[in-house]
Amino acid sequence: MPKSKVRKKKDYTVAPATHTPGSVKAGPSSTLYVSVMLGLMLVGLLWLLVYYLAAENLPWMDALGAWNFLIGFGFMVVGLVMTMRWR
Repeated sequence: MPKSKVRKKKDYTVAPATHTPGSVKAGPSSTLYVSVMLGLMLVGLLWLLVYYLAAENLPWMDALGAWNFLIGFGFMVVGLVMTMRWR
């Protein structure tokens, strides 16, 4: 039985004129962005610390109850999500 021919595949090349939006390099993040990012994470941490240590002395914070966890972790999660765009 005769052997079949092996066909050569063409190499795929990207046209040099096309640019995707993600291919443009951005510069480093500003110090304001980094400050806000770190500030939000610290505010969340401080919110939870104050809730644990002094919630019974602060009536408005004691009235929030378990919502304090959502508020504290919410601040920290927003700061953490900001780290994904930090350059």
